[in-house]
Order: sequence, then structure tokens, then C-alpha cells
Amino acid sequence: MVEETDSIAVILTFKRGHFSINLDTMNVSTQPTSNNTPLCYTINNPPFNYVPTIASAYFSSIFSILGVSSNLIAFVVLVKSFQRTNSSSRSSFLIFLGGLVVTDFMGLAVTGTIVISFHMTHFNWRALDPHCHFCNFMGMSMVFYGLCPLLLGAGMALERFIGIAHPFAHTALPKSRTVFMLLLVWFIAGCIALLPLAGVGSYHMQMPGSWCFFNISSEGSDLTFSVLFSMVGLTCLAVSFVLNTVSVVTLIKVCCVRDKMQRPRDQEIEMMVQLILIMAIASICWCPMLIYVLVNSWTAEAIKDESLLLYIRLATCNQIFDPWIYIICHISRLRYLLHKLC
Repeated sequence: MVEETDSIAVILTFKRGHFSINLDTMNVSTQPTSNNTPLCYTINNPPFNYVPTIASAYFSSIFSILGVSSNLIAFVVLVKSFQRTNSSSRSSFLIFLGGLVVTDFMGLAVTGTIVISFHMTHFNWRALDPHCHFCNFMGMSMVFYGLCPLLLGAGMALERFIGIAHPFAHTALPKSRTVFMLLLVWFIAGCIALLPLAGVGSYHMQMPGSWCFFNISSEGSDLTFSVLFSMVGLTCLAVSFVLNTVSVVTLIKVCCVRDKMQRPRDQEIEMMVQLILIMAIASICWCPMLIYVLVNSWTAEAIKDESLLLYIRLATCNQIFDPWIYIICHISRLRYLLHKLC
């Protein structure tokens, strides 16, 4: 989910013998909105009067390339770890991590390709997509790939909670159950992303004309979808925090028991460290965006394009930072120091 910079449009109008200049930040279309305008263009109707900046293309390209390459490296690391592991609990955890890496990779690849293509070709959305199919696809992608990491984080926290607090029950769970949970997360995120196509909410062109997202509004079904999106995300973060806290406390109590017959806890400690880092990064990157959507949809305040772009960019960082948690934690020197400290 890679977004772009601001721009300013200038309109000259003639009224009663004199010219007046109207400055409007990123909200001007060169053609008026008519009654037959497709839904996704009713708020912002391309083509727009703005001057693309080199920084926009560079920002999108760097974020996309860095994120895609990082997730590819992380996926290779996870595959090698999965082949070497003999622990059922670690296998389940690695399956979740693999699903998160694949989701982050696809999210950056899909949305980044669209945004970079716009800056390279400056195509006209209305001419390319007169019926909003392409815009709806990008809006669905933004919602789906945005919610998946949060839902997966909550699922991983639940898996670790069961594995630490109820190890015998967790051992009895087959790997197919973990795969089913992963598919269920993708299914839930997909159903939410499809709601605007069913009439709950709506996807619209966003300024500066390079991306589409759902309409953050306090009216009708747009309010319902805005609240749903933000509440699902915030609930996932809250569930992750509670379950991870309980798991850490339980793990500390178990590690403090000096029992020679007790099985080693190095892998449990390493998995919890990774999970806590994943939760912390997701909270930092996503909380501003989720709270902004919730507050503005309830208070009916006007959406500021500059703020929305800033929060979207911050949320994009989550997909870039996530893979480096797995890469760094698998460096042998760091793992050795981690085990010594714990």
C-alpha cells in the first residue's frame, strides 16, 4: 500500500468583470461531475489538474522495491527454518509467519505496481476504468492486505497462548488446523473487503489520483464500513496485546521453575520475542490510521488528504518492517545472545 504526495490546483474564474483565483488543495477536477458519473468518481473526478513530482515516483518505487525484496528474503529464511524444525509448535508458528510474509509481499506488489504505473504513465483513470472495476479492485486490495496482518497477528497470539498455557492441547492439534486458521483469516479479510461491492460502504478515487480507498464518511453505509474497518483493526491489536501479555507472564513463570526434567524453552522464548515485535510494529504503524478513520467517521470532520496520505504511508511501513523481524532474529549471533540473556 504505497501512496503519493500532495499537489495544488489553481482555477481562474471570471465574475462580474474581474478575475478571481481559487486555490484548492488536491481536490479539483478538470471536468464537472455529472449525473452519470460512476460512483467511484463522484467525490474526486479525474483527470486532475496537478503537477506530478519526482519525489512521488521515487517514494513509491523505493517503498515497493524495499518491501518486496525484504519479504522475499524473509520467505526464504522461513522455508529453511520450516525444513529444519522438528517441533510441532514451531511448525505452526512458522506457517503463520509464512502466511504473513506472503500477504505482505502480495500487498506491496499489487498496490505498488498500480501506483508506480500511474506515476510512470500518468494514465487517466476515467478513460482506463470507466466502470470503476479497476478502482474497486485497488480499494479491495488496500482493505484486504491492510486487515490481513492485523488478523494474522491476533491469530498468532492465540496460537502462542494455547501453545504456552495449554501445551498438551496444542501438541494434539495437527498442522492442517493451523492452515485452516490461516485460510479463515484470509476469508474474513476478503469478506470485509467485498462489503462495499454489496452496498456497505463504497470505494472512491483518492487524491492525488493514484489510488482508491473506501470513503471515510459519517453518512449511511460509509459510516458503517468506516467503523467496521477501524474496529476490526483495533480489536485485533487489543486481542494481541492481552494474549501476548498473558503468554509472556506464563512463560516467565515456567522458565523460573528449576526442573531438570523440563523441556528447553529457547524456541518458545524466541517465538514470543518475534511475536511481541510484530505486535509493537503493527500498533505503531496502524493505530494512527485506525483511530483517524474512527474519529473522523463519528465526528463528521472533513478528511484532510495530507493526513490520510501520511497515515497510509505509516501503515505501509508495517509491511516493510515485518520481514526484518524474522531476518534479524535468525542471525545466529543474535539468537545466541538472546538465548544467553533469557
